[in-house]
Amino acid sequence: MEKANHSMVSEFILLGLSKSQNLQILFFLGFSVVYAGIVLGNLLILVTVTFDSCLHTPMYFLLINLSCIDTILASFATPKMIVDFLRERKTISWWGCYSQMFFMHLLGGSEMMLLVAMAIDRYVAICKPLHYMTIMSPRVLIGLLLSSYAVGFVHSSSQMAFMLNLPFCGPNVVDSFFCDLPLVIKLACKDTYMLQLLVIADSSLLSLVCFLLLLVSYTVIICSVRHCTASGSSKAFSTLSAHITVVTLFFAPCVFIYVWPFSQYSVDKILSVFYTIFTPLLNPIIYTLRNQEVKAAIKKIRTRHINSKHTL
Repeated sequence: MEKANHSMVSEFILLGLSKSQNLQILFFLGFSVVYAGIVLGNLLILVTVTFDSCLHTPMYFLLINLSCIDTILASFATPKMIVDFLRERKTISWWGCYSQMFFMHLLGGSEMMLLVAMAIDRYVAICKPLHYMTIMSPRVLIGLLLSSYAVGFVHSSSQMAFMLNLPFCGPNVVDSFFCDLPLVIKLACKDTYMLQLLVIADSSLLSLVCFLLLLVSYTVIICSVRHCTASGSSKAFSTLSAHITVVTLFFAPCVFIYVWPFSQYSVDKILSVFYTIFTPLLNPIIYTLRNQEVKAAIKKIRTRHINSKHTL
C-alpha cells in the first residue's frame, strides 16, 4: 500500500521544453554537446588545479569545489532531459521527482554560500594581502566549505519537509523538463497558500542574506582596490570581474524564477535551462578565459604532456 502523501500519484509527467519532434531532436543534439562541455570544462579546472602546484592556494581550492557543485547541479536533471527528448512519454517517479527537488535546493544553497566564501577569500587577498595565507588557513577553508554544504543541506531539508505530508491525488503534469518545487507544489490536493509563503520566505531569506553579504564584500573590495597601484589595481579588477560575473549569472535567474513562483503562469523554461545548464557551462569558461594563472597552468600541463609523449 502506497504512502498517503502520494497515494494516488506514483509518477509525474514532464512536458519538457517542446512538443515538436524536430525541435526535440535538435535539442537532443545541442544539449548533449552542452552537457559534455560542462563535464569536460569543470573537469579541466579540477585537473589543472590538482596538478599545478602554483594553483594550490585558497582561491583555487574554493574554485574546484565550485566546479564540483556545478557539475552535479547540471547532472541532477540534464541527462534525463536529454534521454527524454527521444521518448514520447516523459515520466518520473514520485521519489525521483522528490530527489530532483532536494538536490536542486541542496546544490543551489551550497553554491550561494560558496560564492560568499569566495568573496571573503578575495576580500582577505586584496585588503589584507600580508596576512592572507595566515587568515585563509586550511582549517578556515574547510570550515567555510563545510558551512556551505551545511547551509545547503538545512535549506533543502526544510523545503522538502514541507512536501512530505502533501497529498498528491489528482493532476500529475509538470510543465517543465524537471521537477521544480513551485510547479510541483501547485499539484497538491489541498490549499497550499501558507505553504507557498513558507517556501518563498525560506528561499528568499537565504538568497537575500547571501546577496547582501556579496554586495558588502565586493563594495569594500572595490573601494580598497581604488587605492592600489595601477598594476595591482588592474590584476585585482581582472579577478574581481570574473567573480562578479559568476555571481550575476547565478543570482539573476533565481530572482526571476522565484519572485512570482506561484502565479498562474508556469516557470520560464528558458531561465530554468539557463540556471541549471548554462551557468555551470559558463563558470569554467569565465574562470579560464579571464584568468591568466589558469591559462598559463593549462598551457604548462599541455606542454608537459606533449614533451612526455615525445620522450617515449
